[in-house]
Amino acid sequence: MGRLFGTDGARGIANTEISCELAMKIARATALVLSENNENKKLRILIGTDTRKSADMLSSAIAAGFCSVGCNVLLLGVVPTPAVAFLVREYSYDAGVMISASHNPCEYNGIKIFRSNGYKLPDEMEEKIEAIILDEIVPVPLKVGGEVGCIMSGKNAVEDYINHIERTANSRFYGMKIALDCANGSASKTANELFRRLGAECSLINTSPDGTNINKDCGSTHIESLQTFVAQNGFELGFAFDGDADRLLCVDSDGTLVDGDKILAICAKHMLSQGRLNANTVVATVMSNMGFFRFCEKNGLKCEKTQVGDRYVLEKMLEKGYHIGGEQSGHIIFLDYATTGDGQLTAVQLLNVIRSTGKTLKELASEIEDFPQVLKNVRVSAFGKLRLSEDEDIKIAVSEAQKELGEDGRVLVRASGTEPLVRVMLEGKDAEQIERLSVQIAEVIRERLI
Repeated sequence: MGRLFGTDGARGIANTEISCELAMKIARATALVLSENNENKKLRILIGTDTRKSADMLSSAIAAGFCSVGCNVLLLGVVPTPAVAFLVREYSYDAGVMISASHNPCEYNGIKIFRSNGYKLPDEMEEKIEAIILDEIVPVPLKVGGEVGCIMSGKNAVEDYINHIERTANSRFYGMKIALDCANGSASKTANELFRRLGAECSLINTSPDGTNINKDCGSTHIESLQTFVAQNGFELGFAFDGDADRLLCVDSDGTLVDGDKILAICAKHMLSQGRLNANTVVATVMSNMGFFRFCEKNGLKCEKTQVGDRYVLEKMLEKGYHIGGEQSGHIIFLDYATTGDGQLTAVQLLNVIRSTGKTLKELASEIEDFPQVLKNVRVSAFGKLRLSEDEDIKIAVSEAQKELGEDGRVLVRASGTEPLVRVMLEGKDAEQIERLSVQIAEVIRERLI
């Protein structure tokens, strides 16, 4: 992780950690880095937001920053993050910026930057931006007069994005009764129109954003309301998006959770049957459930593992030419159609599988065994998070837990890329055992990293 950018852009409390001043500086430094090989070009930048109260404030600040160094800006308004990644290529712009803190509460916000090819900035470009802002390694030349950039409003962003996702459907989904939880976020602008166009009978919840209710007791981070809604109202399945709609979790007709591991497994197996997997390989992170890896072995799927973070999944996919990868959290990347995780695209691809196989989501998901897994988030200090890998007491606690679990379980401890947290994940056959061990490790971390 860098000094400003984590695994998914710059993120923090809006108006303090992510201030207007910082947003302007990020814009100016980004423009300087992007123009290194073409100083005379007037860069064109897209900016989209989710539904947070601070979105207008920060998008205005970052737009002003870009204009102050001569860039022209197109404001897309509220759109999903993957819409920015798609439209920056579709419109042939030089960069796209998404103002969002994804699944985090409303007081957070963030800045994600995409290059003209729709991919997030590589580490080396983020490091240059950080050096310009924090170390002031070069002055940022401000423009005056007619060289100052202008700001325009995009009129067709939502429609163009919906059209793109619609084209990935293999058929219409007539007769399917589905529920959609839009997390009071970006999907509130797109999901209803998209799935109705595709013929599904839709009922939506959490589609009334007020600036403060994004992700609040809803969406993919709070799946319980969708589980109850689906089970009580006879839906075939339900889809839950997060605040910026780049991830997806599902529930089957009984309201049982179908997480990113199972979605990834279902779609990868189907792609394998169609001969659409390079080297018969799917990419997942080390956090995926052991049941996912057993499923891959059983069904002739090879699996490449990466560290946690969709950017690392994508890097491996691009390096080896793989077509699908993802995370348990619901970030699924279909590289044939997108350059980043996309919850609504994933939902359409899953519906494609259901239609093609004639199986229900419940039947498809039942093929993947779930090992008991517990995840604890331990809040630590910013300095403590940096010391995680060096602390001997934590190393001993982890080692002893792994020894007790043996080959039937595993322990993963990692720092969050976006929050002051250390995540403790244990997996094994005995739910009570992994709960007890996770509490022990969490207590050591809390004591050592305050």
